[in-house]
Amino acid sequence: MEYCPLQVVASTQEGVEAAKDSTLSTRSQVSWRHGEESHHGTAGIRQGWDKELYKGQESVCFLRKSQSTGACASSLRSQTWKALPQPSLYIRRHIFAGPDSSGTMESFGLNFVNFVKPSVVVVPTSDSSMPTSLASSTFEAEAGGLISLLQRIQTAAFQTSRASPDAFDPKPFVDLPLRCCLRETEAAFCALSRDSTGTIPMGNFLEFLEQYFDEAGSDIQVVLPDDFEAEPEGFLENVHNLDVRTWALEVHSKWLELTRLTVPDVRDHPDRHTLLPLPHPVVVPGSRFREVYYWDSYWHIRGLLVSKMVDTAKGVVLNLLSLAETLGFVPNGARSYYSNRSQPCLLSEMVKCVYLATNDTLLLEQALPVLLREYARWTSCPHKVKITKGGRTFELSRYFAFWNKPRPESYTIDVEVASNLADELRPQLYLDIASAAESGWDFSSRWMEDPEKLHTLRTTYILPVDLNAFLYQMEGNVSEFASILGEQYLSDQFSAFQDARKVAMDAVFWNDANGQWLDYWLPKDSLEPYVFSSGAQNRQNLASNYVPLWVGLLRNEKSGRASRVVNALRSSGLLQEAGVSTTDLNTGQQWDAPNGWAPLQHMVIEGLGLLGDDSATELAVDIARRWLTTNYITYKQTGQMHEKYDVTSFGSYGGGGEYEPQTGFGWSNGVALALLDTIGWPAHLEMES
Repeated sequence: MEYCPLQVVASTQEGVEAAKDSTLSTRSQVSWRHGEESHHGTAGIRQGWDKELYKGQESVCFLRKSQSTGACASSLRSQTWKALPQPSLYIRRHIFAGPDSSGTMESFGLNFVNFVKPSVVVVPTSDSSMPTSLASSTFEAEAGGLISLLQRIQTAAFQTSRASPDAFDPKPFVDLPLRCCLRETEAAFCALSRDSTGTIPMGNFLEFLEQYFDEAGSDIQVVLPDDFEAEPEGFLENVHNLDVRTWALEVHSKWLELTRLTVPDVRDHPDRHTLLPLPHPVVVPGSRFREVYYWDSYWHIRGLLVSKMVDTAKGVVLNLLSLAETLGFVPNGARSYYSNRSQPCLLSEMVKCVYLATNDTLLLEQALPVLLREYARWTSCPHKVKITKGGRTFELSRYFAFWNKPRPESYTIDVEVASNLADELRPQLYLDIASAAESGWDFSSRWMEDPEKLHTLRTTYILPVDLNAFLYQMEGNVSEFASILGEQYLSDQFSAFQDARKVAMDAVFWNDANGQWLDYWLPKDSLEPYVFSSGAQNRQNLASNYVPLWVGLLRNEKSGRASRVVNALRSSGLLQEAGVSTTDLNTGQQWDAPNGWAPLQHMVIEGLGLLGDDSATELAVDIARRWLTTNYITYKQTGQMHEKYDVTSFGSYGGGGEYEPQTGFGWSNGVALALLDTIGWPAHLEMES
């Protein structure tokens, strides 16, 4: 079955007004186009919707064939949108259509309604990329002057400190909460005396900060989780070694340090904070990362569930749903300056984990329209890319941030990286920097033409294996959720989307000679649809090449590929003494060798376990034990769980990147607990040995 984009072209104002009142099932006439054919139907307005629905905001729409007339009727579902940082960006939304069993066109819509004018809906179906100048200007217009001022303060702090770019951490300055109004603070900043080089004397600068700002992180405070117990019933029953169990309980207790709640002022005075208000307690990674992060949260949830903290885990999911309901997607993190990009799309898997622990169908009902909205974002331009091979056209997705300027939280660093480029080349570099941050792998030789030069990042020209694996997983989860909720048509649609993505991933990413999936580099000198070339596959050994195992891409497949993937991993050079190396290159970037990261270990280990092969299971247990051992030894040496580890030897934490190594650390804690829950630990086996 093929799914083609439709274009909604008009709607009457009467239906819009009726939706505001939320009184009855009033109908709004809607026209749309499928290819060259024009169609006409009605948009249903369901009773009880939020009255904010049509105030220039977006909704999710399902179009279905009417049983009585054969026309398409649509029933709209939406959560309230109180803010839309990038209104122009959300016009690009597709409706997928395919023939039903009788050959009649039946339609299914995703995330497409945005009233640019009261009576007009526009959904371009062009495959052109989003103009990056538009992306940055809309973000700046909506974010207001706070981020702009904080960036200037960040730059002034860098100048005043006279530190080298490598020794200066710019993030705390954009996390500062204002004590008074923005206008007064900005006036005071402009009035500060400066020397002939424009530098503010250190004493004056520190006095200004103390007078007009609270400390970074003071607007999100440690809170005691209601469901925390020092030693919960049923905790790690298969861990029989006393020393290992004692360590695991200490890791479990780290939730007390990492659980936070935004203070009321964040909600009451949002113009004074870059922090975004959230309704439930959050779990933060730790150290400089004082706010919730998107993909980190998945491994936080896995650990929380092992710790029997189901309510806290559910709250983490509800917070992310709240962000997505407000912004239309889950941002990189819960800061306004992160709303120009996302992170790996694991929300559906988080929902699934909590649902399996609670059997809460109300959670699925709340999550489903949000997931549809997020899915539409990842599968439409500029994230979506078409590529042809053997006469067939495939659609895959890439990381693509809506930002072509220095990242606010790393402004001074990005300016330095781009300093030797011509002015006209800098916007593309900034876009690729922000897009690498969206990938979670910031930064890695994986995204670079020259592994030694960060300014050669080409993130937006790369189709990543892991992102498309996550989307494959999301498609399966949405299909499952829809089926549970009785939305069988929707379930079938997403099952078909998942099947199509598997075919596309095998066509574009799979390398038969290497026995693994490989990232694909798009040519810079051609336009869509791109023509497949086997030489464009990135043959670098990357831990991300094995993420398809984790999402079950080979589940129930009897082709023999499973053993070939396991052999490829064994011979890749990624398997080190203390775990799986991120890549096979040591560049000084943190997402390269010799660093190993908890999420990558977990996905490789669980992916091997899903193969149902004894050899793969033995390898999975071996990697898990090595990773847990280096976590344990390093903890005994430092008293901390670390963000990343040097996997070339036991007991070494990782380094590299644009900031000092961090501790805490949310996802390392979550993965350690999840692995111990899965493999246990025998009484006779000492970790040090």
